[in-house]
Amino acid sequence: MSAEPRPRAQRRRDTEHRLTHDVDAWVATASADGAPYLVPLSFDWDGEALLVATPAGSLTGRNLADTRTTRLALGHTRDVIMIEGEVEVLEIDGLPQQQGDRFVARTGFDPRALATPYRWFRITPRRIQAWREENELRDRELMRDGRWLV
Repeated sequence: MSAEPRPRAQRRRDTEHRLTHDVDAWVATASADGAPYLVPLSFDWDGEALLVATPAGSLTGRNLADTRTTRLALGHTRDVIMIEGEVEVLEIDGLPQQQGDRFVARTGFDPRALATPYRWFRITPRRIQAWREENELRDRELMRDGRWLV
């Protein structure tokens, strides 16, 4: 038996908490011809966007740079947050030092120090959905067109 559905305002608070405290997300991309690809990546949330780093030549890196869009998932299947976002591509030396240092402190990973060429990808949410059980499906949309609905 599932708990009572959370009000949308509570779901937003829970979502913001996860963005602030989680470190990893599933990142889904697709090639220009629609071939899907899914990987886990660490992220930093600055209150407006998620910052990830991946090799520029990887499938994920190429897909993000080519399509400038992605879908991310946080949590598990009975407490999921789905984020559709627009992607800004930044060369590894194109991010201010302070933001890179914040990413490293949060994730324990410094792509700036690697021989493999990495890029930063700044993902700005355009749509966010959050639900736990079937009884929360009805009001799962929390953000649309980059604006919180609650």
